[in-house]
Amino acid sequence: MKIEKDRVVRFHYTVSEVGQEALESSKEREPLAILIGHGNIIPGLESAMDGREAGENFGVDVPAAQAYGEKRDGLTQRVPKKHFGAQRLEPGMQVVLNTNFGPRAVTIQKIGMSVVDIDLNHPMAGKDLHFDVEIVEVREASAEELEHGHVHGDGGHQH
Repeated sequence: MKIEKDRVVRFHYTVSEVGQEALESSKEREPLAILIGHGNIIPGLESAMDGREAGENFGVDVPAAQAYGEKRDGLTQRVPKKHFGAQRLEPGMQVVLNTNFGPRAVTIQKIGMSVVDIDLNHPMAGKDLHFDVEIVEVREASAEELEHGHVHGDGGHQH
């Protein structure tokens, strides 16, 4: 069965900046499961999977614009320190902050007495990425998964 819109794909990945050491890999965990064609992963990786089948391994370079977007200036914000709880903060550190739009990875820029300046760009914004991918399984999505726009159960979304 080939990968196409509305099919569920379970896959392992290793991601790195082009020409660099690996940043993250799913090899030690369960494979990631996504519903194709619903914006659940970065566009450049999703399009590279199109038409592939279970058992395939491939590598793909994804330019920043097709990954987490270009780094945008002016996406800094000043946040009261109390929002970070008791964590020890340092400039350059990445933390997950609960925002009105849900949890978001941010980078600490500057720490004042009562406020913290953060950069809201995704930590991988502006970076060209390389993915090594192993397709584990391809299956039809259930009606419920299609209705919700994401995978349920193994490696997917729990409600």
